[in-house]
Parts: sequence; C-alpha cells; structure tokens
Amino acid sequence: MQKLNQEKKLSWLTWALRGFLALGFLVLSVRLFELQIIKGSYFRSLSDENRIRRISITAARGKILARGGEELVSNNEVKKRIEFKKSGGYTKVTDLGNARPEEIITEPERIYPLEDKFSHISGYLSEVNSSEVSKVDPNCLDKGARKLGDLTGRTGLEEEYDCTLRGIDGEALMEVDSLGRFVRLLGMKEPIVGSDIHTTIDVGIQKKTAEALGDKKGAVVVSDGKGQILSMYSSPSFDPTNISSGLTNSDLPFFNRSISGTFHPGSVFKIVTATAALEDHKIDRNFTYNDEGIIKIGDFSYTNWYFTQYGGREGVINLVKGIARSTDTMFYKLGEMVGVDRLAFWAHKFGLGKSLGIDLPGEAGGIVPDPKWKNDVKGERWFLGNTYHMAIGQGDLTATPLQANIITSVVANGGKLCKPYLNSKLSIDCTDLGISKETLEIVKEGMIGACSSGGTAFPFFDFKPQVACKTGTAETDEKDKTHAWFSAFGPADNPQVVVTVLVEKGGEGSVVAAPIARKIFDYWNLRNNP
Repeated sequence: MQKLNQEKKLSWLTWALRGFLALGFLVLSVRLFELQIIKGSYFRSLSDENRIRRISITAARGKILARGGEELVSNNEVKKRIEFKKSGGYTKVTDLGNARPEEIITEPERIYPLEDKFSHISGYLSEVNSSEVSKVDPNCLDKGARKLGDLTGRTGLEEEYDCTLRGIDGEALMEVDSLGRFVRLLGMKEPIVGSDIHTTIDVGIQKKTAEALGDKKGAVVVSDGKGQILSMYSSPSFDPTNISSGLTNSDLPFFNRSISGTFHPGSVFKIVTATAALEDHKIDRNFTYNDEGIIKIGDFSYTNWYFTQYGGREGVINLVKGIARSTDTMFYKLGEMVGVDRLAFWAHKFGLGKSLGIDLPGEAGGIVPDPKWKNDVKGERWFLGNTYHMAIGQGDLTATPLQANIITSVVANGGKLCKPYLNSKLSIDCTDLGISKETLEIVKEGMIGACSSGGTAFPFFDFKPQVACKTGTAETDEKDKTHAWFSAFGPADNPQVVVTVLVEKGGEGSVVAAPIARKIFDYWNLRNNP
C-alpha cells in the first residue's frame, strides 16, 4: 500500500513538471511570436537605425547678385567629416583627419563680400527658433518643414526672399558597426541649390555710398528715379557674419534708417508745398512774396533761416528763388494759402504717410498730420502755426530717407510716383500724379537754382553737368542739433540718378549732407563721362 502511494505521488509530480514545462514552452512561443511576428519590423527598424545613419546635407542658398552680376552674397564650400556616436546620432566636424572620402560631405558657408557696406540690404542668417521648428512656409511647400539647426533669413533680402533663396537639403545613408565606426556609404541624395536673386544694386555706387557717409549716423538712398534702387546704406552698420558684435551698440546698427527711420524731412518737403500751391491754383509763375525775415501771429514769431542766422532779408522774390533760397517765410504763407487739408492730400499723393512697398521687411510709413490726427493722437486742436511748421517739413510731419528720395524722383521723372524695388525681376510700377508740366518746370528751376550760385547748396555751384537739388535742415528733439538733408537729381536736363542723404543730428544740410552727395555724384559723373 505504501509503495502504491509513492508511485501515485511520483506520477503526480511528473505530470506537474510536464505541465510547467509545457506552460514555459507556451510562454516562450508566445513571446517569440510577439518578438518576431508582431514586433519584428519594429526591432528590425531599431537595428537598422543603429546600423544605418541618415545624414542631412544642408543645401546652399541662392546668391544675391548686383545688376552687373557681381556677387553681393554668396557661399563658400566647406568639407566636413561625419563623426558618429556609439549611442546613435552624429556630428559634423571640419577636422578631416584620416577620413575616407566616403565619410566627407560638402556644405555651404554664407559669405558677404561687402561686409557691413551691404548688410542692411542683404540681411543675415540665424538658426530657426523653437516656434519655427516644424513649420512649413506655404509659399515653398517643396522645401519641407524647418528642422532644428536650420538657418533662416533675418532682415533684408535674406528674409524677404527666404523661400526663393532656400535650397532643398540632401541626404546621405551611411552604415556603421556596433561601435559606431563608419563602414560604408550606402547612398546619396544630392542637395538642390536655391535660386539666385538678381538685384538693381550698382556695386560701385554701393561701395562709394558707404565710403562717402563713413561713420556718420544717417542714411543714403540712390535710385534711377523710376523705382530701381542703385544703392542704399544705413550707418552705423553691422557685420552679417558676426552679428553679436553689434548687439550692445547703443547707436542701433541693426536699424535700417533708410527705410525704417522716420525724421522731419525739413525743407525737402517744400517741393510738395510748392507743387500743392501751383496745382491748386493758389499761385502761378508770376507770384511774388516780400520776405521781411519774420512773420508775427499774435505772440508767436516765425522766422526765415537767413534772418535767424544772419539777420538778412530776401526782399521781393518769386517761387523759383524761394525754392533756391529755401525761404521759410514764403512757404509759411504758401502753406496758409493751400490749407492743411490740401497740404496733407498732396503729401499723401507724393507717397508720404504710408509704406511705399519696397521689397524689404521693416519699411515705415511716417506721419502726415492733420487736424483729425492731432485731435485723435494728441488730444489737441490744430492751429495756424501747425500749418506753418508742416509747410516747411517740421512739426509732426515725418518721412523716411527713401520717401525723401521718392519726392525728388517725382520731379526728376516728370510727375510719376514709382514703387521702389531691389529685385530686378520686378516690373516698373509708376503712377502718373497728374502734375502739370508747367508746375514741374517751375519746381525744377527752383531746384536747379539751389545748386547754382546764390542757392543753398554751395558744394554744387561748380558742378557739371548741372544738378537740381534741395537742401534741408530739420529741427530735432535736442536743442542746437538738426538733421542734415540733401536730395538731388542729375543731370538736370536728363535725370538718370537721384541721390538723397540724411545725416542724423548732423547739422546743416548744405554743410554736412551736400558734400557727401557731391562725392557720390563725382563718382557717378567720372564713371559715366570719363
């Protein structure tokens, strides 16, 4: 009986052991099925990703070219070795060491040959920020989403035409061993270079413009009078390859004064006032004014610059001489005759108070004040004195150097307001303002007089061919400091170039700004009339 019980117990243990073994085999089989069948592709993918590395190859951006084809912004080719990490991933290093040719890729490095002489137009590059990663530009869907570490255009043409300039990145597939060592190149998709931008910039004038303005704080705009920008420079400037050097500069080197800086335009605005008075038939060619140096309205006095500085009086003068001599008292009266509403109307017609639409980011529109604006913004009434100040380009009126260039261009091109542009593929876009030929001739005569003996622009008295110009000296928020303006076109009988100079808080226009313009005109004249 005891022996029988022992046999039964042994039989039960045998079956239990067999059950556990069967269960174990079942668990292993299920786990093996899960690993090989259900999750097989997942683990194969992990294995491949550890063995096969995808290397992104940055595409070169398109070049930015001058009107003559010169490279204003381009690229250098930099060879880099792929250095793999055992745990995954890679880095790109310029130390090639003993790298095999298959381990080396070529990537672009952006270069700016004109350095700070062109940086406000070119802009610069920086890495995309966290809010830009994974974003797709709807204008260039084929170039995909932004990736961490990608470079994007900031300011200037780099930003404005970022989609055009961007290329399409390439990719290399490389195999590594378990230690992360390069084994072989499996395949390569070459990057596609971005498209070039051909600009209207004259590289010689651009260099001369920067040289002429030097370290003075201000801006210069040079155009052909029909919309094409030949040169644009803002000072101080910055190095687009080392932007950190300008971040602590209190003079705001990244601020493009040419299109974003708004200043009282001073006597350059008298072109608009004179046009308004003639076109609204408040005066004609026979109009004369007796300048006594000062106008008194109640307890307020409004003087002419000639009277203030030298105690002089112009006496009886016509409009042509009034423009040539920039006689403030005459223009006070012209502003009164025209009235603030029509003065504002003509200011808007000449392109003030709104952005002109140049193909650069950050353009300002300036301010054209009127009674409603003053009441809404300042909570104040409009007085006659406000009209006086506006008529000579002072008070609350502000404009950019680009807008001042456009004002001058309207006279130069026969009465058309032309949209400024830098991309040569854009079309000329001009609107005829309907200004009479006689009005344009009178204003032009006055501007020629300003650049002739007896006018305000004495640096141009001996200049040949004849130049038509307007000087300006605008008050600032600092006592005894004025903005120096000068805007001119030449030759007077066949305008081909319009030059506008602003020296911020630099002094008198004829003393400070006109000599800078003279250097640019001398360069242009020597090159075109050797």
